[in-house]
Amino acid sequence: MSKYETKILTTPYGKPDAYHALAMPVYYTAAYEFDSAEDMEAAFCGRSAEHAYSRISNPTVQYLERRVQATTGAASVTALNSGMAAISYVLTAITKTGCNIVTSRHLFGNTLSYMTDTLGGYGVQTRLADLTNPAATETAIDNNTCAIFLEIITNPQMEVADLQALSDMAHRHHVPLIADTTIVPFTAFHAKDFGVDIEVLSSTKYISGGATGLGGLILDYGSFDWRISTCLPDALQRRTDKLGKLAFTARIKTELISNMGAMMTPQVAYMETLGLETLDLRYRQQASSALWLAQQLQEITEIKQVTYTGLSGNAYYGLSQKQFGNLPGAMLTIDMTGKEDCYRLMNRLKTIRRATNLFDHKSLAIHPASTIFGNYSDTQRKEMDVKDSTIRLSIGLEDPKDLLDDLKQAIMR
Repeated sequence: MSKYETKILTTPYGKPDAYHALAMPVYYTAAYEFDSAEDMEAAFCGRSAEHAYSRISNPTVQYLERRVQATTGAASVTALNSGMAAISYVLTAITKTGCNIVTSRHLFGNTLSYMTDTLGGYGVQTRLADLTNPAATETAIDNNTCAIFLEIITNPQMEVADLQALSDMAHRHHVPLIADTTIVPFTAFHAKDFGVDIEVLSSTKYISGGATGLGGLILDYGSFDWRISTCLPDALQRRTDKLGKLAFTARIKTELISNMGAMMTPQVAYMETLGLETLDLRYRQQASSALWLAQQLQEITEIKQVTYTGLSGNAYYGLSQKQFGNLPGAMLTIDMTGKEDCYRLMNRLKTIRRATNLFDHKSLAIHPASTIFGNYSDTQRKEMDVKDSTIRLSIGLEDPKDLLDDLKQAIMR
């Protein structure tokens, strides 16, 4: 089997380039000309693979999708203009009034808000369970459950659930397992091997790398037979008899892409296509630095707790090793005595940047409780285990010793 880098670098274009360009051109166009009215009809009605309009498909975006598909083995890949767009498309495709989604309180703030507030307003229930407790999770599932959704390492709580156990449970109840895998890229974590049916991620992070643009990806592994689901919207149900396991992808590609208008832009797709070529190299460096830094920070008494699932003393270490290997992402958290202490440390940083985002080339620090979760009440943050004492660190490509020195001077001066 070809290595990741070889697959990425040898994925062919959809059509040969007229000038034999080694880098995929940026097709900055809204519309496409056709040789005949008949050809135009075939493209718009889905009877040919030609591009009809760039809100629906674009050659540069399609090439990014092809590259990701080649290396992951996904049945289909859809590139959208943000990670939240990817999440909203996935959940919109599978839900309807009266359905419920089983998930955790430990979710990215906007993901939880989309489920509880946006989908909740349309009669979709969000059922919050402890996904690390299989028995508790199973009691939340019923005939109206349309999915189990989780983050593979929660942000910022750093919780890890047993994916294979959740997958087995979900499939016993004829429910798909959907995972946000943003924290560990598909070069290091193979979601399909652990029973994940649909993978969603923010390509803004590792793939973009240098924070060059916003993007999100949906990977459908074609492993779930939608004909057996007990709670399907009519638009998905209509596609199941003919398409079976590809019904979800068909709804995404033929309905939601056209109707919701969140296709990735060609420029972002071009930059992320380039990012794919160095993704694994950058990830290995960033994650190695995160592990080393986490180990060193444990020796600083002013830091009350260091959380990284690659640390041998972490509660999820064994499961993390099984699912993600020795390098479980480039994000870690540190806990100080409280919010004021966190602010004091952050305001003294010189190398690490005070900014949101994850897995930029540059290392970043943020206080999640006052930013990402700032619009939640104290009670809600407590229920989500988002603490005032926590700083989240995203580790970049700087020398890890320089990052350690920066944190030390910020803590001790």
